[in-house]
Amino acid sequence: MGKYQEIVADIAGNMGAVSQNIPEVMKSFMSTTKAASKDGALDAKTKELIAIAIAVANRCDGCIGFHTKTLVELGTTEQELAETLGVAIYMGGGPSVMYAANTMGAFKEFNK
Repeated sequence: MGKYQEIVADIAGNMGAVSQNIPEVMKSFMSTTKAASKDGALDAKTKELIAIAIAVANRCDGCIGFHTKTLVELGTTEQELAETLGVAIYMGGGPSVMYAANTMGAFKEFNK
């Protein structure tokens, strides 16, 4: 199992405890996730590409793992991801370059 697969598995495994302790918060978060992700003027893949750019700019490994996994499931190409990472680097500077590199690694991991 790769690094980002492990990160996703670890976080997913701990979500149950979070949900048990604050069920209303997590239910609301999941409702927000579903509402923000559904197709509208922007399709789900475009919204996920936006999410990955924000994840890179904010340096969130867990977010990179979950959103990259979803992008692979949605059929995102490496070039689509690369161009999105270019925007994240533009907005986030040098540290985003490091997380962009990690995201490409996650993409390759989930694409196996």
